[in-house]
Amino acid sequence: MAYIELPEGLPGIRGPMAFRPETAKPLNELAEVLLRDDNNTLSRGERELIATYVSYLNDCFFCQNAHGGIAQHYLECSMQFIDAVKKDFQSTPVSPKLKTLLSIAGSVQKGGKYVTTGQIEEAKKAGATDREIHDTVLIAAAFCMFNRYVDGLNTQAPADREFYVKRGKQRAEEGYLHFDLYK
Repeated sequence: MAYIELPEGLPGIRGPMAFRPETAKPLNELAEVLLRDDNNTLSRGERELIATYVSYLNDCFFCQNAHGGIAQHYLECSMQFIDAVKKDFQSTPVSPKLKTLLSIAGSVQKGGKYVTTGQIEEAKKAGATDREIHDTVLIAAAFCMFNRYVDGLNTQAPADREFYVKRGKQRAEEGYLHFDLYK
């Protein structure tokens, strides 16, 4: 049960966003730019995977599964693959560049000062651009905030992971700006 009275039937971040639509708007705008903007050399799936990984590290069940479902849709892979990336991305068949970016995201999750010069150098050697490094850091930082928002209010999260797979396709199609919080 949520710590405050949130609208019924709106899991995860949707309840707090419906509670305060004036704060939901800029949060959704940030998510739209970071995760869906087409002016980006990281694919939507890669960016959603970064969000998923950070949410996993933060133990935010709702966000890791919601964004895992979206990443799974974009990457056309199984949730088992998403789970494998979360548990040990170094052992998965993602690109060397994405592995370095996930490493940076993991450091940001601990705290910004955990990112090292060596990690940045490795990312650049693997082909990451300054923009990709910037966006990785910002996605990781933003998802630390989103995760704490969801879990800090003790929002409800469906336990059935199939819910997130179905919603992943819908969210991928609708985006973060133009969706009805109440459906």
